[in-house]
Order: sequence, then structure tokens, then C-alpha cells
Amino acid sequence: MKPLIKLHSAVIVEGKYDKIRLENIIDATIITTNGFGIFKDKEKCNLIKVLAQKCGIVILTDSDNAGQMIRKHIEKLIPKNQFKSVYLPEILGKEKRKTAPSAQGLLGVEGTEDTIILNALRRAGIIGEPLKTQGRK
Repeated sequence: MKPLIKLHSAVIVEGKYDKIRLENIIDATIITTNGFGIFKDKEKCNLIKVLAQKCGIVILTDSDNAGQMIRKHIEKLIPKNQFKSVYLPEILGKEKRKTAPSAQGLLGVEGTEDTIILNALRRAGIIGEPLKTQGRK
């Protein structure tokens, strides 16, 4: 299936399943933080700094406490004019591949529907007019 949206900016997500999820919706460079691994990964932090300077970045982490901690860490790495933060609504639930919900019981990027992600990108000013998403989850 062809992604709906082409983004110039790189997108930062927490994990590989978030990346896989977004690849079905957007065409962009998608970088994973490997969760809290970003706190010690100097190479990944340097890559984020380079991408931020080159094309800007979009930070799209989960809406739970862990996602907020990761987001704040990334926001401290780069100038404010080089990133945009996208916030997903807090939705109770569990990802299909998991046997139990997260500690806070919230869906992450991987479990969020296309239309909700697209609306979050729209609210952040990443994309423009509403798109037709018929037939898409």
C-alpha cells in the first residue's frame, strides 16, 4: 500500500513497531529512539541533530509518561525552530501484538488509527487539508 503523505522532515518515533505503523501512512525518513536507549546513544542523538538542521524533525512519541520523557530529551538536543512536536490523544487500549496494555493503559503510535495520526499531524501544522482516508483503519 502506498503511503498517503510525503514529508520533507524526518520523523522521530520510539520503536520499530511505531516506525512500521507510520510507513503505511507517510513517506519520510523515520528514526527510532529505541525507547530510553536514546538517552545513552550519542550516535543517534548526533544523527537527530544533523537531520534537524538539514530538514527539520517531527517528534511523534507515545502519549504516556515514557513518551513525554523521550520527547523532552529530544527537544533539549535541538533548537526549537528545527522541530515540531505532534501529540496523540490519550486513548485507552492495548496494541494487538501485546498480551497486556502499557503501564498507563494507553495506546501508542503503533496502535493508533490512521485518521487520528493524520489529524494530529494536521493540528501540528505538518500537513494541510483533510485527506480522504476511506478504507483505511
